[in-house]
Order: sequence, then C-alpha cells, then structure tokens
Amino acid sequence: MSTVTATPYDAETFTYDAFSIDAGANRLTCRYRLDDWVFTEQVVLPGGGDWSSPAAREAARWVFLLAGVSYYKAGAPPMIDLGTTAVTDTEREFLRQFYVDGLGEFAYRSTPRLDLTGLQIRGPRLERDAPVGFSAASGRPLIPFGGGVDSIVTVELLRPVAPIPSLFVVNRPGDRFDAIEQPAAVTGLPVVRAERVLDPQILRSRELGFRNGHVPVTGVISAIAVLAAAVGGHDAVVMSNEWSASVGTVQLDDRSINHQYSKSESFESGFRQVISEAIGTGLQYFSMLRPYTELWIAQRFARLPQYFSTFRSCNRAFHIDHARRLDHWCAHCDKCCFIDLILAPFVGASVLRSVFAAGGPEPLENPELVGQFETLLGLIPDAKPWECVGDVGECRVAARLALARADRAGSPVLASLVSRLGGAVQVGGGAVPTDDTAQVAAEALLAPVGRHFIPAEYLPADPHR
Repeated sequence: MSTVTATPYDAETFTYDAFSIDAGANRLTCRYRLDDWVFTEQVVLPGGGDWSSPAAREAARWVFLLAGVSYYKAGAPPMIDLGTTAVTDTEREFLRQFYVDGLGEFAYRSTPRLDLTGLQIRGPRLERDAPVGFSAASGRPLIPFGGGVDSIVTVELLRPVAPIPSLFVVNRPGDRFDAIEQPAAVTGLPVVRAERVLDPQILRSRELGFRNGHVPVTGVISAIAVLAAAVGGHDAVVMSNEWSASVGTVQLDDRSINHQYSKSESFESGFRQVISEAIGTGLQYFSMLRPYTELWIAQRFARLPQYFSTFRSCNRAFHIDHARRLDHWCAHCDKCCFIDLILAPFVGASVLRSVFAAGGPEPLENPELVGQFETLLGLIPDAKPWECVGDVGECRVAARLALARADRAGSPVLASLVSRLGGAVQVGGGAVPTDDTAQVAAEALLAPVGRHFIPAEYLPADPHR
C-alpha cells in the first residue's frame, strides 16, 4: 500500500494477526493490521540460543503483544482485536493499561487531544493452570544498557552480587551508537545484542498521514530483553529505572500522564506479574534502582570517574538519521540540563565543563538556558519537560547543594534559581522543608524512598552508602 486510502483518524480496528519463530535464523516475526494497512516487525537475536523452550515462546508472545503499540498508534482506533492470540484476564488488563497509560503522552499531545480511556480489547480468553517454567544458572543477569548514568550505576551495583553479568543492547541491524558502545567498553562486560526491524511504513508516518508521537518503548525493550534472557539462559533482566520515573509529567483531571510510564513502578509491577504467571519465577524482571532517587544515583555515579569521558544521555546522540546524530553532548536540551544539574552537587565543576565542552558552555554556565532550568525546578507551573528527567523536589535540592559547593560559589544561573526557591519538597509522599537548608531534604533523598522488587540474591551489598 503506497498511499493513504483513509485518514488514520477514521481507523476502526487494530488487529494482532500472528507471530512466528524461525529458530534457524534466530528471528521472531510479528504481523499486525490497522484496518487495511499491514505491518510486519522482526526481532533478531544474532547470538542465538535455545528457541525451543516453552519459556522462549511465552516471551516471544509478549514481544508480539507489546511491540504492537508502535503500529496501533498510527491510527489509534477504539478497538484492538487480538485475533487468535489468547490472553488471561490479568494479561488483558495489563495490556490495556500499557496502551492507555503508555500512550498517555501521545494522546495528551495529539491535536485534537485524544481520549483512549474507552479502549476495548477483544479476543479469546486463556485459562492457565501453571507457568511453563524456566531454569537458568543464577547470577547471569542481562542489563539493558543505554550508556547513561542510571545503567552505569546498575552495572557497578551488580558486580559484587552477580558472577556473570552481561549488557543487553537493542539496535537496528548494522547500526550502533557510540554513546552506548564507548561506555559499554569501559564496563568490560560481554554484550548480548538484539536487532529490532520496524516496518518501514511506520518510519514514514508523516509522509503516509499516520499519527505520530511518543510510545512506551522501554516496555517493548523490556519484552525483547526477557526474550533474549529466555533464549540465552539468563536468570534475570535488570532494569535501571529509578523512583522518580513513577512521578507523572502532568495531571489531567484524575489521571497522571507520565512520559516515563514504561519505566514506572506501575509498569514494572504489572509486567513482573504477567511474566511470572506465564513463565514462572525462574526468570526475574526488576529494576535495580527502583527505591532510589536521581540524587542518590548521581552521588553513586560521582564515584565512577572511569566513565566521565564516555557516558552520554543526550538524545541527540541517538538520532536514527546519522546526519543529525551527535558524537557529543549538545549542551542545550532538557536532558543535558538535568544531567548537569543532578551531578553538580557531587562532580567537580571543571569535570562537568569538560563533559559538555564540545556542545558549548556547560548548561549551568549558560544564561540562555535559565528557562529550561526553571521548568526542571517547577518555577514555571505545569511545564515539566516531556523527557526522562527527575522530580521537581530532586532538582531543587540539587540546585541548593550545587550552589553550596566552593567551585560553584557565585554561579549566576544557580544563584538566580536558588533565590526563588522556598517552601518544601515532596520526598516519598512527605513534605521536607528546604527553605532553611538543603541538607535536611538531601538526607531524605539520599536514602531509599520507595519499595522495590529486587530479589534477595541481587540486593546491593551496601545499598545505603
């Protein structure tokens, strides 16, 4: 199909056709339909493994179920038809939440705004007697790795408790990001790879008249990682999603719209449940950083100078278009501003200046970026960036702590921002005063603030230090 025959606003049904496994090619193929449009996605595990186990097939089914969100979004119809793919009641409810909440930002920012809360999912009901079961040697986790602060801290927390960890990276075939590969090399760990091949039509969304916008891609990556673990004999998939990933970006009536939904505790809890019911507890899925704040993670990262010259979180490093892809921090985007701010209390100013030097002045030394810091600190109401950044309270404490450093004394940007702060910050549901001293709030944020699902065998050796 080369032209649009009906506006995607009129799409009626998104259908899950089927998925198939070609073990010889180490390939999973997923097929979907949006009314008359047909989409095909492939996931390849070049390293191979055992695709024959029931656990591998269950994991493949979940890749099929979650990857569909990229194609549903093209028309966002009110009905999803699962075709012949049966799901349990628990799975159906989790899948519906994945669509409604995972596409919350997409719906909120669409013009006109969409309401997906009435979404229906029809299809056969699955009755499950017991999980299919899975067994792997303990201490062989997969760590989805993005090259940023969070996944680096997870790697170093796992070293003392996991004898044989591996990084996990998803790319397009033949494409690798220096922002991932360089810090991955610093870890010294082996890399398990997956290749995700999106249907080329969805990459032409604007040209073909499809709807476009944010999807909960971390959820899809999570499912692919679970598949790689089942095929490769790994006992756990260890994510790097922190406490504040559960904090919404904006409130709409009684709903929280969260850019980071698929990094949230809600997603983690739901996905753990469906994987446990389908496969069993022999394959664990959890976040190593769930109980910790961005401030705690930044303090930990500051102890790892071996990564300072290679780590990268700027989204400009991950453009699909090579002509637009940067080999350095852009030093202007919201993510650059946040990383600079959250590290500033713990990493020397001269070090951070060198980190951002290729992109221009360090963000905290660039008066042109004051407006972006104002959004991070909540000084502009209802303006939190649609980005993976920390909670307002974390950012406010970071600003106060940074200004108190000798190498930041007199910083015009920080002084201007901190002079406008006051009141209290919310830490784990409670208000902590910040008008007198940042240290009181910092002590609360530099300790675990939320629950977690980390199994006993993977608990950090010194979680509070």
